[in-house]
Amino acid sequence: MISETLQNAINEQITAEMWSANLYLSMSFYFEREGFSGFAHWMKKQSQEEMEHAYTMADYIFKRGGVAKIDKIDVVPQNWGSVLEVFEHVYQHECHVSALIDKLVSIAHEEKDNATQDFLWGFVREQVEEEATAQGIVDKVKRAGETGLFFLDSQLGARK
Repeated sequence: MISETLQNAINEQITAEMWSANLYLSMSFYFEREGFSGFAHWMKKQSQEEMEHAYTMADYIFKRGGVAKIDKIDVVPQNWGSVLEVFEHVYQHECHVSALIDKLVSIAHEEKDNATQDFLWGFVREQVEEEATAQGIVDKVKRAGETGLFFLDSQLGARK
């Protein structure tokens, strides 16, 4: 059985994951509007991935005998600057999500809930990859400059 403290903390993370999904969907819409269909595709995939995280966390709560809940999901930004600014925001957001996941691991440790710690370590490992990927894209956008953006757009559009 999962403790109420952990259940509530994971439910907060579910809401955060759904907010992240909306954030990336907003970025996708922006890129589509700006003519960057590859970046839009990449962001849409990122949005879907965040929703999968929410589903996975809810399933985990159910398996542990808890109740998964969705709280109010705040509005996400709708307007964005340059391609570089968008991806810098993605990197900063992934660092923020890493901090949220780290906090969950700390709560699970305090609760002496080894199963939840084990479950959350998968997200810790994934966040290392997410941060590295976002930073890598930021670096490529900086190197590409305006003339190379459409090439990079087509590269990111190949994301499966």
